[in-house]
Amino acid sequence: MSESDSVGRREFVGVVTALLGSIMAAVVGLPAIGYMLAPALKASTGEAKIEAGPVENYPEGTPTLFTFTRTKVNGWEKTANSYGVYVLRQGDTVSVLSNRCTHLSCRVKWSDSEGDYHCPCHDAVFDKQGKVVSGPPPRPLDSLPASIENGKVYIQWKEG
Repeated sequence: MSESDSVGRREFVGVVTALLGSIMAAVVGLPAIGYMLAPALKASTGEAKIEAGPVENYPEGTPTLFTFTRTKVNGWEKTANSYGVYVLRQGDTVSVLSNRCTHLSCRVKWSDSEGDYHCPCHDAVFDKQGKVVSGPPPRPLDSLPASIENGKVYIQWKEG
């Protein structure tokens, strides 16, 4: 073995130190990088099945406002948003309409005396089924899938 082929003590200690330092940096660094990137990589569907309570809470033939809050997580930021829907029970079925006007997303209100939904922003009017009666809205109120299961009303909510 020639002198140029042998590794000296200093070179050996340097290589071993660099190798061990790299291993320790990977052990500490990779989980830290994963922690930093995880919220950005997490996919959220924005869909949920929301329990709206017992069917007895909704008188037959009268749209009843149901409000709920959904929390959205974006990275480390949490945002709580309040939503509202009108639940209309007719026999053994329910229909659910969003309480947001399809013109500019103002909140509509049900009027028992008039028998319609009224939007205060631009005087829009919708009938009991959410169809446009008058005003500027381009389409009916948004309908949401709903069901009655075990005596409770459930709404299929989709964010967006």
